[in-house]
Amino acid sequence: MFSPLALIRKLGHASIERIWRLGFATRFLFAILRYSGTSFRRLPLTLREIYFSGVLSLLIIVVSGLFVGMVLGLQGYETLQRYGSTEALGVLVALSLTRELGPVVAGLLFASRAGSSVTAEIGLMKSTEQLKAMDMMAVDPIARVVAPRFWGGVISMPLLAALFSAMGVLGGWLVGVVFIGVDDGAFWSQMQAGVDFRFDIVNGIIKSFVFGIAVSLIAVFEGYDSAPTAEGVSRAITRTVVTSALAILALDFVLTSFMFRGTS
Repeated sequence: MFSPLALIRKLGHASIERIWRLGFATRFLFAILRYSGTSFRRLPLTLREIYFSGVLSLLIIVVSGLFVGMVLGLQGYETLQRYGSTEALGVLVALSLTRELGPVVAGLLFASRAGSSVTAEIGLMKSTEQLKAMDMMAVDPIARVVAPRFWGGVISMPLLAALFSAMGVLGGWLVGVVFIGVDDGAFWSQMQAGVDFRFDIVNGIIKSFVFGIAVSLIAVFEGYDSAPTAEGVSRAITRTVVTSALAILALDFVLTSFMFRGTS
């Protein structure tokens, strides 16, 4: 039987739990920043996580960036041909990638590949009581396990987004110039004239850096906060991917609104 009081109780309980998790995540971030110096003093730990989060994600980033650029080149040419502006294909591809698609798509791929793996790794360490064992040996698990993985993701994400955009431009050039026959000089010269370093490239780097912080924090937090069971770890991985995707799209809207306001 439907009960309004029970519905209100459920909504209140869910709201309190979300607020509690948000507060715990904020405290967790401050703890990571507190022990960041320790993780950087143990440089091999951080370098290993950069390799795990960045280098091992190169294949999906490079292939996806190339095909996204090829699709942009094909669709952009069909659209620009109606207005007799096919020489502007380079500008269209470059701006689309550096401003939006590069950071956003690379962030989504990074969350799916590296973020889920980090969550699974920390969650399994918790379920097998490795984190408790570190506590018993006077080794802080945040300094030893969490902080290097967090900074590995933060450092890797802008580099992967830049590589995604570069491969996308190459894909657009392959379709537009090599396959379709757009003038090579017009493609590159229009791109150089139309892409601004400050308002396009730097803003894209800022976006990718913010996305890296968000995805890395969500990944390590969900793994550290997961229930120490197989089901708990699997749910934490799902929450990482879903929450990271929503966070990237929401942050992209907020950052884009501020950046466009700054250029107007």
